[in-house]
Amino acid sequence: MTRSYNIVSIPGDGIGPETNGAAVRVLEAVAAKYGFEPRITEYKAGGSAIDAYGIPLPGETLQAALDSDAVLLGAVGGPRWDMIEAERRPEQAILGLRQGMHLYANLRPATLMKELGNVSPLKDPGKIDLLIVRELTGGIYFGKQGLYKSTEKLFDGTRKGTVAFDTETYSEAEIERILRRGFEFAGKRRKKLTVVDKANVLATSRLWRKIAKDLAEEYKDIELDFLYVDNCSMQLVSRPASFDVIVTSNMFGDILSDLAGQITGSVGLLPSASLGNPGMPGLFEPIHGSAPDIAGQNKANPIASILSVQLMLKLHLGEKDAADSILEAVRKTLADGARTPDIAVHGDEEDKSSITLVTTEEMTDRIVANLE
Repeated sequence: MTRSYNIVSIPGDGIGPETNGAAVRVLEAVAAKYGFEPRITEYKAGGSAIDAYGIPLPGETLQAALDSDAVLLGAVGGPRWDMIEAERRPEQAILGLRQGMHLYANLRPATLMKELGNVSPLKDPGKIDLLIVRELTGGIYFGKQGLYKSTEKLFDGTRKGTVAFDTETYSEAEIERILRRGFEFAGKRRKKLTVVDKANVLATSRLWRKIAKDLAEEYKDIELDFLYVDNCSMQLVSRPASFDVIVTSNMFGDILSDLAGQITGSVGLLPSASLGNPGMPGLFEPIHGSAPDIAGQNKANPIASILSVQLMLKLHLGEKDAADSILEAVRKTLADGARTPDIAVHGDEEDKSSITLVTTEEMTDRIVANLE
């Protein structure tokens, strides 16, 4: 009996439809080779949903996601929706999906492929192979926020005027479950876990540290260390190859994963997986934004979206052979010299003859052709 999976595709905005479309093409091609059936249905979220329905996350989209085996999400947002009130902005679709699907663990692997050794902006990056485990449904992004008028004054007598606030809140249960994920992934890799926080300033970070130290008693084979987020950002640049698994809060993970994308060559290369409890659908998406400046120009790098399919098959659907085939096809395509504009850099003059500048569609064509 043919294995089948219900997949919800949400193209999104900007370059989202282009890169998400590439991911769907690769999924359908690898499924045909490995004997399973992805039943793909398309729904709107983000700016496109605002245009069509007036809200960023229609109820039918969320329900379809909950009823699926997995969701493939394109980037959302863009300047055309910047002036919409906060609760209706396109980004609320992402937060709504994560919260509505109970997806608390965001996995963001960052690997410098040997086929792209000269793409990193670092002079001597070494062998970068790290995993950022980001808490996804708590912290400042989901805390209380607002505006109010203040009658108070600054020390020089200037009235404060309008005051904005955002509140960071974390519970013991939220912290423990994401830390356990971090320890578990470290146990499957090189057995080193770095907790990133700002414990010298934030009460929430001090709770993260306490719980991490308590849990370390259960994971004695894992080497545990701590870094403040500002120090971690420096260390990711100066010694990126020394990191194995980083576990951190929602906002810190958001920022550090973009940095990890740059030191490995481009955010256009990095996928992500958002997972909840076993048996629940997962959400898979590139970490890059909607890049409206190049939308519709066939310039976007589809690899992050394609590798998000690879994560979906490997981590969530159990189709390891198909997942391995996608990764090898991507690496072979890069080894053959195909480059979208974001990664079309050269180590020296003699390298230029081996590089071919390709479009989004051409990169996808080559990866599909290299599937084994």
